[in-house]
Amino acid sequence: MKSRQEEAPGEKDPLPILEQRLGRLYARQRLGIETDHEAQIFGQGLNFFHIENWYSVHSVIRAILKLTGLYWRGRRNAERLVVRTNNIRSARLPRRFDGFTILHISDTHVDMNQLAMQRLGELVSGLRYDLCVLTGDYRGKTFGAYDAALKGMARVVGHLRQPVFGVLGNHDTIQMLPGLEAMGIRMLQNECEVIRRGDQAIYLAGIDDAHYFRVDNIEKAGAQIPEGAFAILLSHTPEIFRQAAHAGFDLLLSGHTHGGQICLPGAIPLTLDSVLPRRMGAGAWRYGTMTGYTSTGAGSSIVAVRFNCPPEITLHRLTCD
Repeated sequence: MKSRQEEAPGEKDPLPILEQRLGRLYARQRLGIETDHEAQIFGQGLNFFHIENWYSVHSVIRAILKLTGLYWRGRRNAERLVVRTNNIRSARLPRRFDGFTILHISDTHVDMNQLAMQRLGELVSGLRYDLCVLTGDYRGKTFGAYDAALKGMARVVGHLRQPVFGVLGNHDTIQMLPGLEAMGIRMLQNECEVIRRGDQAIYLAGIDDAHYFRVDNIEKAGAQIPEGAFAILLSHTPEIFRQAAHAGFDLLLSGHTHGGQICLPGAIPLTLDSVLPRRMGAGAWRYGTMTGYTSTGAGSSIVAVRFNCPPEITLHRLTCD
């Protein structure tokens, strides 16, 4: 991301648009944090080392995989998306929402693997669901141009049924926000929406990136949720599981880890790039009274390969206990 001082002639300053959407302080803070830290490899964020920001090493990893003969096999694996189902039972779920189904898509990295995104479009077109949520990381790189990511997301959204809600991930610049919302995604930037069925409601909150830019605010996102109401939190990373559980959320939907992406046999991840228990690195889990789900992601990060960890989209079916 260019600083506003480096803005090329003819480019629009994003700040006025973001100030109108987010408020003056939030917009200036978010843009400023990106300018200071977006390309940082060491320090910043929850992890000390950020290989995703070290662009020059990505080609080295790709070359090593090609030399070992694994690269093209990994590419094919990355294109074989699967649809998973996850049943969630809760005594707090209103009766009118029994059977309510949420399509969960995470970590598309749309500009990295065109065939995987074509497969994603084919899969979602045949699915039945009541609401779709996107949990961040829409572009492949972590800084620089983002036009290709917006165009790719527009193609994905073209296959989805409304309503669609989303949050930003650590790969996403806040400058993508107007473009994402223009294509029909209601982005939740430390905000909450009410989902109604007749005279009953559930609450859907979403927070800004908590992993790298650390601009999440669960307190603000959940401030308007009534005591005892069924509430869902969208977060790019599951690393805020403790805060979410103690804030009273019933369900946390997230991604970020890719399930490891490159795993040993038995889906044992080499790394999750996250600070959290390994059992929370992929699939369904619980913490206290809160249910969580960490998507392995629809796309791939750094290098578009996968081993022993297929990409996924997930249908979460809510049922009354």
